Amino acid sequence: MTYVNNLEKDTVENDNFRKVLNTTEKSQLVVMSLLPGEDIGEEVHNVDQFIRVEEGKGKAVLNKTEETEIEDDWAVVVPAGTTHNIINTGDKAMKLYTVYTPPEHAPDTIHKTKAEADEAENH
Repeated sequence: MTYVNNLEKDTVENDNFRKVLNTTEKSQLVVMSLLPGEDIGEEVHNVDQFIRVEEGKGKAVLNKTEETEIEDDWAVVVPAGTTHNIINTGDKAMKLYTVYTPPEHAPDTIHKTKAEADEAENH
């Protein structure tokens, strides 16, 4: 599947916690919106992940101890096997997109809230 669109617009207009925009055999493009104080949840993937913040500010926590303040236009590359979390420390929604290689979620997945995403991952 091919994705040709304004990624910045798609990212900042997204109000879902997680929305898969595109999935191919080898990669997946996902937009996320984290509410103030919300995080993606500490996780470890068996895939590489690229994260870019389009709006907002927060912190990236890698391997439970490495904390880096992040904001608009910052990127985080998370190698497979790295424990990580992204936390919104700002007062407005943090808008970001991420690329997984290979895909991590089912194509066309939409989780409107973090609770919905957590519930889906527990099943």
